[in-house]
Amino acid sequence: MTLSDLSGENLGKVSGVIAEFNPFHHGHQYLLSQASGLKIVIMSGNWMQRGEPAIVDKWTRAQMSLKNGADIIVELPFFASVQGADYFAQYAVQMLADLGIDQLVFGTDSDAIDYDRLRQIYHEKEPEIQTFIADLPKNLSYPQKMQQMWQTFAEVQFDGNTPNHILALAYTKAVATVAPEIQLHPVKRIGSGFHDDTLSDFASATALREHAEKDLSRFMPDFASFQAAPKVQWSDYFPLLNYQLLSANLTDIFQVNDELAVRLTSAIKTATDFEALVDAVVTKRYTKARVRRLLTYILVNVPKSQGFDQPKPHVLGFSAAGQRYLKNLDVVTKVGKTYQDRLTLQADAIYRLGNPAIPEQNYGRPPLRQTHGAAQKEKSVKNDAHS
Repeated sequence: MTLSDLSGENLGKVSGVIAEFNPFHHGHQYLLSQASGLKIVIMSGNWMQRGEPAIVDKWTRAQMSLKNGADIIVELPFFASVQGADYFAQYAVQMLADLGIDQLVFGTDSDAIDYDRLRQIYHEKEPEIQTFIADLPKNLSYPQKMQQMWQTFAEVQFDGNTPNHILALAYTKAVATVAPEIQLHPVKRIGSGFHDDTLSDFASATALREHAEKDLSRFMPDFASFQAAPKVQWSDYFPLLNYQLLSANLTDIFQVNDELAVRLTSAIKTATDFEALVDAVVTKRYTKARVRRLLTYILVNVPKSQGFDQPKPHVLGFSAAGQRYLKNLDVVTKVGKTYQDRLTLQADAIYRLGNPAIPEQNYGRPPLRQTHGAAQKEKSVKNDAHS
């Protein structure tokens, strides 16, 4: 779908980006600059895919991205944002497809991968691939299964410790399944690696979180917004998590089986902090990311029987062009009593317990509006249409 389909003007394509912006950095700014036309971002809310609280709240991160090229920021619901790569990617891609994007712009750790070829392979062989995955040993982690699957069907080899690449492959599978008409636009990651905690012009989100108390004005756009926002990390929630682990019936929690319940109950007796707890629970099968997600479910008290009806997209912010585009879509711009996504509301209420300075995250919060530079952005969108 092009902008002209909705506005009557030939303004170019609609690009989609899936992100966490935890926090927003120069690499994210570069990624948005590589997207053409109107730019719609599906952004995780206050809890991240790898099972951790966002260092600053969703409104701060949305504001930072709007100031740096995004036109529409839509929240990825808690139930989808704190999930394994496949579910996370499929839900986000479906949201973007429903919002009318033409192309998915995503970061990758490799510029040697033909993602269009991989999409075609998955589209043609999905039943065979699913059978192959189901037959793999149960003790393999998700990255290990993906490594074997792509090696077998596409002769693609990659390091399992490359989150951006693993997500890129998950996006490729999701597009093949959900909306094969969407174009894939991979962008090679620049700067330091995902886990690199050293500061540089293109410092990773890991590095920025590690050095959050320093002057990072050189290393990230809109440092002022980041600096002013209340910050949290897992240690701020550890006493609450400790209480939950000692008092809850863990097997009643989403995705917690008997084996994990035993491991968690034993580990919390000696763990002195969050990371020690994670280290005591992980195995080859249960990666750190999966354990952190399970601990997030326990903290938020997500029941095993948790159902999830897809809520209308919750818009966190928009530019002038984005606001006009949204007039034709069925979205939520202000959370009220009838808001469907109760789990996200619950998760956000718990998120605020980590720092008393964090403001209300939903009720009474209208979308952020980015007006500065709107005329220039409109000109840029039109130029994209004629390039």
